[in-house]
Amino acid sequence: MHRIAFALVALWAASAEAWGADASPSPAGEAATVCGVVASAHYAASARGQPTFLDFGKPHPNEEFTAVIFGDDRAKFGQPERLRGKRVCVTGTIELYRGKPEIILHDPRQLRQE
Repeated sequence: MHRIAFALVALWAASAEAWGADASPSPAGEAATVCGVVASAHYAASARGQPTFLDFGKPHPNEEFTAVIFGDDRAKFGQPERLRGKRVCVTGTIELYRGKPEIILHDPRQLRQE
C-alpha cells in the first residue's frame, strides 16, 4: 500500500521526522508544521461552526491529516478551497478528532503554499 508521509517538524526541535496517520506515539498535543498536498477541500457552510476542511494525503473520508478553518476565521484565508491539489504547510498544535490528526487554523500565517 502506498502511503504519503508528511514532514512533521516540531517547533521545539531542530530536525524533521517522517510521520503518517498510523505513527506511534501519537503526535497529539505537539506543536508542529505539517506539509503535504491538499487532496480535498470542503466548506461546510451549513454545519455548526461553518468549518472548511483541507484534507491531506487522500480525499475525505480517507484523509491522513486535516487542517480546519472555522467560519469565524474563514474570511482571513480568502477561499481556502483553491488550495486543492497544491502543496501547503500548516503550523499549529496537532489535535485528534475521531482518532485522526488535525490542526485548527486561526491565522493565515499558520498556512503557507510551497
